[in-house]
Amino acid sequence: MNARFDDKVVLITGGAGTIAGATAQAFADLGATVVLAGRDAERLAEAAGQVRTQGGKADWVVADVTDAAQVAAMVEEVVRRHGGLHVAFNNAGILGTPAAVGDLAEADWQRVLDINLTGVFLSMKYEIAHMRGHSGGVIVNVASNIGSHGRRPGLAAYAASKAAVSVLSQTAARDHIGDGIRINVVSPGATDTRMSFRPGETREDRDARVASAIPLGRVADPAEIAAAVVWLASPESAFVIGHDLVIDGGATA
Repeated sequence: MNARFDDKVVLITGGAGTIAGATAQAFADLGATVVLAGRDAERLAEAAGQVRTQGGKADWVVADVTDAAQVAAMVEEVVRRHGGLHVAFNNAGILGTPAAVGDLAEADWQRVLDINLTGVFLSMKYEIAHMRGHSGGVIVNVASNIGSHGRRPGLAAYAASKAAVSVLSQTAARDHIGDGIRINVVSPGATDTRMSFRPGETREDRDARVASAIPLGRVADPAEIAAAVVWLASPESAFVIGHDLVIDGGATA
């Protein structure tokens, strides 16, 4: 891919996570200024520092994506510090506490939807508000191969939230392409992050389990997810609108 992001500002929510870090580095390597957003200032500062150590331009801002006022302030602060917002990668999300539907606590259900779905809605709402008045932009949201593409017992809240993110994103893509804003989705499968481990599982245990469950025989490297996000944000995917790109090694093929 020959795309460059010089003079572009990229906002990444869930900014202290592993996929966020890989994506931030990928954008920074292509010239972008990356701003990581999340709730933990210490972890955000560390993540931004890692990008800068590799020669990239990175900043961070504290924001809770479930709070509309904080999300609005997040976008305003990014624009104030860096002069614009051109790409947003809405990556904040949680797995939640596994439970069968009949045993799922209402508070656990609500927490997953608040972060995974409402957080994406609010992030898009305020990103779009800026982009539509400033020559457009690109938004990539994170769903999952669990949701629209596949289900797993005990993960009803997660699956419902991620299926909704896919549909929300596709609807938003139709709503706002006329504003010059291109919106797409990535749906990763098992990736080499903390979320890929079951309680008490070692790396060897996880790899053995995954080898029999995923046709490719392994989890994704976070850099492989990052590469897809960068492509969707680049001019090379200019004709791709409202697409949900599944990246799961064939697990839901």
